Amino acid sequence: MKWMYSQRLAPYVFVLPFVLSLAVFFVYPVLSTFIMSFQEVLPGQTHFIGWANYENLWDESFYTALWNSSKYTFWTIVVLIPLPLVLAVFLNSKRMKWSGFFRSALFVPALTSVVVAGIVFRLVFGSLDASVMNSIRHLFGFETINWLASSTTGMLVLVILATWRYAGINIVYFMSALQSIPDELYESASIDGANTWQKFWRITLPLLKPISIYVITISIYGGYAMFTESFILWSGNRSPNDIGLTMIGLLYRHGIEKNELGLGSAIGVVLLTITMVINVIQLRLFGLFKKED
Repeated sequence: MKWMYSQRLAPYVFVLPFVLSLAVFFVYPVLSTFIMSFQEVLPGQTHFIGWANYENLWDESFYTALWNSSKYTFWTIVVLIPLPLVLAVFLNSKRMKWSGFFRSALFVPALTSVVVAGIVFRLVFGSLDASVMNSIRHLFGFETINWLASSTTGMLVLVILATWRYAGINIVYFMSALQSIPDELYESASIDGANTWQKFWRITLPLLKPISIYVITISIYGGYAMFTESFILWSGNRSPNDIGLTMIGLLYRHGIEKNELGLGSAIGVVLLTITMVINVIQLRLFGLFKKED
């Protein structure tokens, strides 16, 4: 049993659980999905049909789902990167009073179930005169509207829900990075006469680049993987004119509702390819693949 105490073997033993979990829960499902995308999957039988699933993929519902997911991803990045960053800077400031309370209050929505949050937001943005948002509109002299019947207001509700729920998580990411910046850098900048804006622009932002890239990366994957919020807001996967249809919703429609697992797998492969290409582009634009001098 001396091999159990081998220094050469020890690193592989410690890494083995991660490798096994990665192989079982990621590599195997991805390979299975890729193979199924070339098959017609029926109860108890499968047979290869070549590129037929990919040829049948490019219909109007696919472009609608891709456009909705892309818009949602874009707006969540536009909101959920600068807003949590600014809030994290304020909360990390020594001049900020009750910072512990505000940190907890902003993070609480992240602990809320997506289903519960979706139901609450569906009621808040309801079509009735007595719904919360319509009541607020009445105070300013505006008429009642059906928030979830229009693509514009429907997307607005989705982005507000995402901001309410996920801003606290991104604040935690940025605060962890802010607290790792040495105070000596700010003290030196103050001695050189730098003001608050100059210290933020010249010190804080450059040193937050790694965590910002990470947050953007997971936001892209999270945006294109959004499904539950849309499903709950519209009480199912059939929103008016598919204004709430997402890529995962389209996968669910074909793979689960219509029992077309082959076509659903093709959608999953295309979605994975799209998110990987977008992330590689943004990583290259931000210089992650460049060698540091």
